[in-house]
Amino acid sequence: ALITVSIWIMVVGIYFFKFPNNFSFGGVTGFSSVVSRLTGMSASDFTFIVNTGLLVMGFLFLGTDVGIKTVYASMLMSFSLSALDRFVPLAGTITDQPMLELIFAIFLPAVGSAVLFNIGASSGGTDIIAMILKAHSSMNIVVMSFFVFGPTTGLYSSLGLMAKSLVIDGVIENINLCKCFHIICDDPDPICDFIIRELNRSATVYKAQGAFSHHSKTVIMTTMKRSQAV
Repeated sequence: ALITVSIWIMVVGIYFFKFPNNFSFGGVTGFSSVVSRLTGMSASDFTFIVNTGLLVMGFLFLGTDVGIKTVYASMLMSFSLSALDRFVPLAGTITDQPMLELIFAIFLPAVGSAVLFNIGASSGGTDIIAMILKAHSSMNIVVMSFFVFGPTTGLYSSLGLMAKSLVIDGVIENINLCKCFHIICDDPDPICDFIIRELNRSATVYKAQGAFSHHSKTVIMTTMKRSQAV
């Protein structure tokens, strides 16, 4: 379910904001925008063909390391883009504000990608090439966009590539953010029992002394994920 929601978030950003504006800041979908302009082929259909081919390559070179999560995510993205292309065709951009649409073209796919990476999956595409070659081709696609779409779209694509990387890192960091608690008390046993039995976490207990009263206290130090911290 988490993979499905993440992919649909990515698809909305790609289909409604990235493709119509020809933003080409890396990945198969970025390359698809360039190919669509050069050949007239649908960017969604090209994405479907390339993702399928890369999955086959992934199995040939990597075997089971490709992972069922990546296969499911890649195919879901390909089918979803093709379905939107047929049932919700776009004649042009949604608005006349390219910077506004660039923000959504960056933010939505980046959030979806971050969630996928965080659970050990990916949307396929050039992530599979990266697994094989250990190198990314995003910058080459951005350079191509300068020649195919002109300097304005090329500069937008360059900005998108940089911003997408920052957003993905920021989202992953926030997803994994934990909170550290220092609980000062007289009777640590019920608190530690709750932490261990109810929250399935552990804690460190040590003795301390009040600076003003000099009374002995017990300090429980524990780290919680966000949901447990509440």
